Amino acid sequence: MWNTGRGYAILSKQQLDEPLKVLSIKPDHRHDDRPAFALFLRSEGEVLASSPCMDEESVDDDNPSRFPAAFSKGPVLYGADGMMYVIITPHPKSQMCHKSSFVKPRWIIPSLENKTPGELDWFNLSGCRLVGSLIQKDGHVHSLAVSGDLLYCGSQSKNIRVWKDSDEFSWFKSNSGLVKTIVIFSNRIFTGHQDGKIRIWTESKNANKRVGSLPTWQDMMKCTVNPRSYVRVRRRHKALRIRHFDAVSCLSVHEEAGILYSGSWDKTVKVWRIANSRCMESVNVHDDAVNTVLAMGKGILLTGSAEGTVKAWRREVSGPNTTRHVLVRVLLSQESAVTSLAVNSTSDVVYCGSSDGVVNFWTVTSRGQEMRHGGILWGHRTAVLCLATGGSRLVFCGSADKSVRVWRREKEGSGIVHTCLGTLTGHTGPIKCLAVMAEDEDVAMPSSASASSDEGDRRWRLYSGSLDGSVRVWSVAEN
Repeated sequence: MWNTGRGYAILSKQQLDEPLKVLSIKPDHRHDDRPAFALFLRSEGEVLASSPCMDEESVDDDNPSRFPAAFSKGPVLYGADGMMYVIITPHPKSQMCHKSSFVKPRWIIPSLENKTPGELDWFNLSGCRLVGSLIQKDGHVHSLAVSGDLLYCGSQSKNIRVWKDSDEFSWFKSNSGLVKTIVIFSNRIFTGHQDGKIRIWTESKNANKRVGSLPTWQDMMKCTVNPRSYVRVRRRHKALRIRHFDAVSCLSVHEEAGILYSGSWDKTVKVWRIANSRCMESVNVHDDAVNTVLAMGKGILLTGSAEGTVKAWRREVSGPNTTRHVLVRVLLSQESAVTSLAVNSTSDVVYCGSSDGVVNFWTVTSRGQEMRHGGILWGHRTAVLCLATGGSRLVFCGSADKSVRVWRREKEGSGIVHTCLGTLTGHTGPIKCLAVMAEDEDVAMPSSASASSDEGDRRWRLYSGSLDGSVRVWSVAEN
């Protein structure tokens, strides 16, 4: 961040090939004795701390008057209103002057030649090793999903890239804003976007094409003429009940019931019948943005919000195309925002990450009707942004401190304890999303490993997506 003694500058990017103009400068008296200049770039409605054209390395704190290489400083003008205006144009060789958003990513295989003996021992014996890194130019990685041998990667550029092994298999693009979440059910791919839309995709002849949206155009037309289909969302502003009017932050599928849950920053969770793409119910679940939803067995739905609460809901069927969700219990109420929820493969342990860096977990009874708080996992210095589980024993926690912690669950008497197996580092930005799959599902294992039936000998393939624009691939053993 730059400063100038005159105050803070607010910039607006009009077009890629047009100059950036300072809209206004707010007086700042904190740095009167030092030149100061602050530069803000907006993307998808969010203020970004860095961008492809201006990152932390381009800022020189020792020389705050120096502009980054991506920009050229123009003349300083003073208006009749006493405000100072600065014209800034992109450098001809900077990325801002290129209109094409498609840049072929690179897959990097880690080399062991320059590693020290200590690093080689950790690499080979710790049970956690880096398989490769996917470096792409699509901006922040917001969502990951894995299905079989395919990896789906959603980013800030609206591109959804599909990887198979270490090669780019296909890619498709949506015009609905950055891809915040991806879930896969059967042969359908559901994506939630910044503009509140849910897109449906399918694979056909090694290519993905869009086959629909939620809600459907027909349902929206029917509801438009019905005044009862509208709800008040802001003062003097109404929106359709069956449509999210803010970003879709999370998706979860209940496979047995064929239901898709979508959580949004509009404080609601909507219930969709996958077979006919109908909105069965819209539930006002929290008083703040919904950050995560988790569909479990026995008709239980968990929701987490920025207000710091985790709520458990029970689904009741009230008709062929309608449902009713009833609040069962508030599992957690705290000041820190709830960011993520995850459940292990046996559905007997639920994990919850929050912005204070803590992971709470609950044990679920055999009947699935009762949840007891089991404890807390400590270790991260900043917010836990994502969670994922591997089988019934492993849990992975991605944090804003740029690391992923690996925990293994073990039974001790009548209780449960978690042991930290290690911390995966290497990203230069916060870890925003995780995806896990068993290696023996797509990787040819040695004969000695495949012959073993012990679950503890299994290895898991972990994908970690970061705001640094990269996806790292790890191989993690349960032992």
